[in-house]
Order: sequence, then structure tokens, then C-alpha cells
Amino acid sequence: MMSFVSASSSCPLGVFLLATVAVIAGASRSGCAADTPVPAPVPDTRVRPGTVRPVGCGSEPKRVQRLVIDQPGVYENYLVDGQWIGSTLVKINADHVTLRNCEIRNGTHNAVTVYAKNVVIDSCKIHHVLSGTFDQQQDAHGITGRPTGLIVRNCDIGLTSGDSIQFDPGRGAWDDVLIEHCTLWTGPLPADAAGFRQGQRPGENAVDTKQQTANPRSRMTIRACLMFGWNQPGQISNMAALNLKNHVQVTVEDCLFRDNEIAFRIRGGTSELGGARVSINRCAVYDSLVAIRAEDRPEAFTVRRLGIGHGTRQILRVAGGGSAADYGHLDHYVPPPYEKLLRGEE
Repeated sequence: MMSFVSASSSCPLGVFLLATVAVIAGASRSGCAADTPVPAPVPDTRVRPGTVRPVGCGSEPKRVQRLVIDQPGVYENYLVDGQWIGSTLVKINADHVTLRNCEIRNGTHNAVTVYAKNVVIDSCKIHHVLSGTFDQQQDAHGITGRPTGLIVRNCDIGLTSGDSIQFDPGRGAWDDVLIEHCTLWTGPLPADAAGFRQGQRPGENAVDTKQQTANPRSRMTIRACLMFGWNQPGQISNMAALNLKNHVQVTVEDCLFRDNEIAFRIRGGTSELGGARVSINRCAVYDSLVAIRAEDRPEAFTVRRLGIGHGTRQILRVAGGGSAADYGHLDHYVPPPYEKLLRGEE
């Protein structure tokens, strides 16, 4: 049964207190110094969306073409340059792994796959994973797999021909994913790469969810992220920053969206794949065609304090049954200029 709740919040975008999340510790397996401490979450009472620390490698990184992680520990300061091989560039198959301060690039398959528990991916730069061509779209994701207890923190992921982050292509059991302070983006390629040409825009979504009702409902939180560029002309119709569908429960809070065809694509459904339950809290949308696309009668979603900023043409679009009247009044407001929220200011 479809339901919708709209409620006001007294906590604006700029004053949400970032929760402290424990970082998985383990033996160091470093491309550089072995005793670098695990960085703690940024202690700030303001929410500045997107990355908040440097991403990618430090000086003198260890250069490899692929990285297979089958032992617990900390893996850091790797430059993984696939040189356009057709294999996954980083495979994480062991529990209790931290991958941090790495750059992963130039592949024609997925950049990182996680088939493990209690994994942290921190301050990594992932880009240029491109499969197929612009006209013949094929998936190459930034981070994918089948994780349980995954934290993706302070990562910059862009220019992928699939999604920046997707779980799970095979609709297996995955759960407890936190994506925070990440920048997830696409845009026109600055130069020819793989089967793509300069100026073509690769990709599908910043985050895409997949699941089936035969498994427990998968849970994900997306917090304080910046998502932009998921717009036309693109490789698919209905380009969306967040494509939230199937048997999942997703909370999106303190996120900033700009230059997207659709910011939130929330999809219901009564088949064996199920429909998404989504909570949107203290987010803002700018320069986009549609803020929320409610599709196939979503089972449930809530909206609290959604900023509809400059250049956003439509707050709600309904597709696949029902009408806007079914959803009542969305709790929205006119936010300050985009640049202020980008700096973490209300």
C-alpha cells in the first residue's frame, strides 16, 4: 500500500551533527608508510557536502595494474592504473579491510568490487572506468558488489559508464551501507577515452539500488554527499542522481544536488523485486529538471525540509500510476544560493 508522510524539521541543512562512525582497524598493508593512523571522521558541527579532505594518493604511491585483497588489513597509497584492461581493478574479498588514499582509474570493467563484511573505503579517487561506447552503453561501476557493513567515506567518484555506486547487480543479499561526504558525478569527457569521445557524458546514476523480496530488505544511508552532472545528453533516459528501487530502505540526509535531470528517482513495484522505502531529510536541489520522480506507486517515502533551489523546474513528477495529489504537500522551502550550502552555510 502506498503511503506518504511530509513533516517539518527544525534542523536545517547547515547544522546537522555528523555522527561518529568507528573505523575498522587491522594490520597495515601499505604501498607507503605502514604506521599511518586511520583518519577519524571530520569533527564539525556544520555539514559541508562532498569531500572534506584530500582524496587520492600521497607522494610515492605504489603503482599496480590490479589489486586483489584477500587478507584483512589496511591498504593505502596505491595508484591502480588498469591501462584499460577488461577486469575489475580492485577486488576486496576479505572482511575487515580498509582501503584508503588510493587512485583507481582507466579500466573497462568495475573499479572496485566488495564481497566482504566490515570494509571501509576512505579518501579514494575513482574515475575513468568506461565500458562499451556512448551509443552502446555497458556498465562499468565505481564501487559495486555484495557488502555487509560497508563505509564509503570522503571519496570522489566520476566518469563511469555505469553508476558511481551500485549494490547489487545480481540482487544478492547486501546490507548496512553508509556513503558519507562523497562527491559522485559525471560530465562531458575532457578527452577521448576507451570507446568514448571528448564531450560525451558517460554514466547512469550516482547511486543505484537493486534487490529482491526473497532477501531481507537492504539498508543504506547516504549522508552529506554532493551529486551533480547526471543530466542529458546522456547514455540513458531518465538520468538520475539517485535511482532508488527494489526491496531497499534508504535514508538520504544533508545532501546537495546540482545539474541533474532527476535528483531523486523513487520507484515502487509489486513484483518479486519489491519497491523502495525512502526518507529524504534536509537536502537541496539546484538546476535540475525534476527534484523527485515518484514512479510505479512507491511503497513509502518521507520528505522533510527539501530545498528547491534556483533552476529546478519541477518539484514532483509522477509516473506509472497515480497523480501528484496522492502525495499531498511536500515539505519544501527556498534555500540560500548553492555556493553557500556548498560551503556548509545555511
